[in-house]
Amino acid sequence: MKEKAPLLLSTLNIFLSQLSSMLPWFQDRFPLYLAPMAGVTDKVFRGLCKEQGADVLVTEFVSAEGILRKNARTMEYLDFDPAERPLGVQLFGADPDHLGEAARMVRDWVQPDFLDLNFGCPVNKVVARNGGSALLKDLPLMERVARAVVEAAAPCPVTAKIRIGWSRQEINATTTARILEGTGIQALAVHGRTKDMGYSGEADWNVIDAVARSVRIPVIGNGDIQSAYDAARRKRETAVAGLMLGRGAMSSPWIFHEIKCYLATGKVPPPPPLADQWAFIRRHCVLAIAARGAERPALHSLRARLMAYTHGMPHAKILRGQFAKVESLAQLDEIIATSLAESDNQE
Repeated sequence: MKEKAPLLLSTLNIFLSQLSSMLPWFQDRFPLYLAPMAGVTDKVFRGLCKEQGADVLVTEFVSAEGILRKNARTMEYLDFDPAERPLGVQLFGADPDHLGEAARMVRDWVQPDFLDLNFGCPVNKVVARNGGSALLKDLPLMERVARAVVEAAAPCPVTAKIRIGWSRQEINATTTARILEGTGIQALAVHGRTKDMGYSGEADWNVIDAVARSVRIPVIGNGDIQSAYDAARRKRETAVAGLMLGRGAMSSPWIFHEIKCYLATGKVPPPPPLADQWAFIRRHCVLAIAARGAERPALHSLRARLMAYTHGMPHAKILRGQFAKVESLAQLDEIIATSLAESDNQE
């Protein structure tokens, strides 16, 4: 009986944590999440997506080891504005004790609305450190990591993000989901690709739907949501409790507004006029420069983000070439002026 006492106490702690920390944004709506994306979902971009209608935000993934060392760069990832709430801090790593301690530290430092565990990142440098989707091949370790974080972070809720499996031959998402539910994880985001697929091919929403039907916790579907019609279809045809948008939000942050309008009214609002899109992009750059404190480095870091914005714009290929060299707001203003002038001439 003595051997069972710690396990019973652990189970009780998890149960009490769940009772006191239900995720309220699932109780009366179908939430839209901004997916955590390294190098993309910084404080500036998260704030812009919040303005466009994103319901729940998550930081870029943060190394548990960096938190334990109080690494200055890592600490920057934890910064957020109160207006971003509800917001989760995403952690990655593979050592249960280290992740548990890092979770406790983050909870005490910044009081996030929830903590999220990254079990889905396919990037090789993360997987090589046994982080991200590497744990899809070691479910006993994943279970220990999740349980350690749930216990250490209480009463702060803990969620997780997974992929459907390591490869098409090793799809284990429903098993993974049940294991994580048993540890006290309170919601699960499922990206509909395997680790081996990276970001190629099509997301498998049949597997996402199967996961949502296999557990009692909310499941958030992720993968290939590029329009309001995509979002409505996945809401209608699957059992997911919410959606997570990544690349669709990178190119068109106003997609959150479009989805909400369509779900509420059955009508999709027209995309912002080209001038409004450019105003949004320029504001993103101005805010990033202010946050960085230097114009040239800020714009260098935004080049890939600016290229993503060209999706659907006239002369997108030319714009991408120009953005690959942009170094100042003055250059950006020239690009904007030329684009708008060409657009006026075509009308």
